Amino acid sequence: MSTNDVTKRPSASFQSLLRLLPYAKPFRMHFILVMVLVVIFNGTNVLQPWLVKVAIDRDLSTANPQIHGLVVISALYVGSVVIGVVANYFQILVLQFSGQSIIRTIRLDLFRHIERQSMGFFDTNAIGRLVTNVSSDTETVSQFFTNFFLSMIRDGLSLVMIVVAMFELNVRIASYAMVLIPLLFLISLLFRKQLRQRYQRTRTRLSNIVAFLAENLAGIRIIQIFHQEKRQARHFNVLNTAHREANVAEYQLSVIFNRTFELLGNAAVAAIVWIGGIAVLHHTILFGTLYAFISYIRQFFQPINSITQQWNTLQSSMVAADRIGQVLMVEPTVVDPPQPAVVSDEELEGQVEFRNVSFGYKADRPVLRHIDFTVRPGQLIGVVGATGAGKSSVMSLLTRFYDPNEGQIVIDGMDIRRLSQVDLHRIVGLIQQDVYLFSGTIADNIRIFRQEISDDEVVEAARMVGAHEMISRLPQGYQTMLYGKGANLSMGERQLIAFARIVALNPRILILDEATANLDSQTEELVSQGLQAVSHNRTTLVIAHRLATIRSADLILVLDKGRIVERGTHESLLALGGLYADLHAKSGIEYKPEETVHPMRRS
Repeated sequence: MSTNDVTKRPSASFQSLLRLLPYAKPFRMHFILVMVLVVIFNGTNVLQPWLVKVAIDRDLSTANPQIHGLVVISALYVGSVVIGVVANYFQILVLQFSGQSIIRTIRLDLFRHIERQSMGFFDTNAIGRLVTNVSSDTETVSQFFTNFFLSMIRDGLSLVMIVVAMFELNVRIASYAMVLIPLLFLISLLFRKQLRQRYQRTRTRLSNIVAFLAENLAGIRIIQIFHQEKRQARHFNVLNTAHREANVAEYQLSVIFNRTFELLGNAAVAAIVWIGGIAVLHHTILFGTLYAFISYIRQFFQPINSITQQWNTLQSSMVAADRIGQVLMVEPTVVDPPQPAVVSDEELEGQVEFRNVSFGYKADRPVLRHIDFTVRPGQLIGVVGATGAGKSSVMSLLTRFYDPNEGQIVIDGMDIRRLSQVDLHRIVGLIQQDVYLFSGTIADNIRIFRQEISDDEVVEAARMVGAHEMISRLPQGYQTMLYGKGANLSMGERQLIAFARIVALNPRILILDEATANLDSQTEELVSQGLQAVSHNRTTLVIAHRLATIRSADLILVLDKGRIVERGTHESLLALGGLYADLHAKSGIEYKPEETVHPMRRS
């Protein structure tokens, strides 16, 4: 299934839930226990009207009422109530434990499945909708394994027991009551399609709200800078209103559906009173039997009404399960080979080759065209070009966030598609312009929660990039807790943490996506020595927006519209007088051949 399919399929069916049933297999003994407890609970409920019927007909409506018999019946009635309460308590407890355990496993598998998706998946699926899948949709499915499952077993079995009890009391009156069953099925068929459509519309509009909210909170700075709060609030109000209308329409139809059953139930009670009352007057049945029939007919509609009230639970669960299933069916476009090649760190040199590589995020829209270049071990090359030229795409292919449509990317003579992604990302490290830090300590962010990296290695990595003094000045040092995205650090401090993180990873090939672009001159000077240490004896590729950062590179590639149009050193490209010279002139940097070597230059 393609990544685009996640948001396209509009319908849901019971098959969506059936696909999740394997998750319930480890808890089959729990469900068997629940069914045993349900039988006990339902048995006590069906027994109670029968006991009252016996008390009325045998002990009260006779010429010689029997107090002893009434005491025995009362004791049995109380005992059945107590047993029913205990059975009901444990059936709910066991079922809730099982249902929540199932949902825990589904949620964990869904999270892991999303985490291993390729970048193309996240390009076509809103983060907010994926959050809804993991949180809200799984919670909705849990209602199927708890509320709906219990209702089907308990109420379905109750109906069977009640029907048997009614036929035991009087076949003729029970047969009249059975006329209700086809009417119930007819009503269900009339409402079923509309109910499903309205439940699905509500879920979709809720998902739109979550997606919009996640996007706006992520971009709140931009919204406030451009004073778009009112406009976004209006848009959110439109989405919120649409969800409210869908919700009201859903409950409106649900109420009509349920009240139709309730009306039918009351009419049935009236009919039984009429038919049974005539039978009592003609001495065809006893009064206790009529009482039992009235009790059973009320009990008959209680489980039916409960089942129908669970109809929205079923519909919502099917929609949620379908949405979860659509995500689980998406296979990553970038996968490990069946037998990954074994890579030895000692033998790894770090030569990178792009061999006639072409790529497009969409097949009919190429971003890179026939890219060829070689980076020898230990070299530093720069990649420059106007916005949209394809610079970042080159780096995304080297890290294998995407696979090329044509050509090969080779490290030390080996196609990177032969490597496992774990090995590739151990070999190729990436420092981006926008640093993402996680909630946790500074030490955890440097080691990225890899416990095999010791505290001493964390400190040493920070020292190498010049971050140790900055971290030491913080109240708790390396144990200082970071807020979301490291909001309690400056941009430069966050970048220093990212440099320390890559040193701790110790890759053989390093990609710098204009890693110093967000640093002030003082901070950039601070990290320049760290960058030189990081890049020393490593193959380094630098995406450069500021040409000053790569003027001392061994090789500079100039991209334009997805092609390499120029290549050479800083001096040779300036002498060529082409696109690079034009970019250099526009950057406002005055070139002096005798200028000091830039810190990124090889020693």
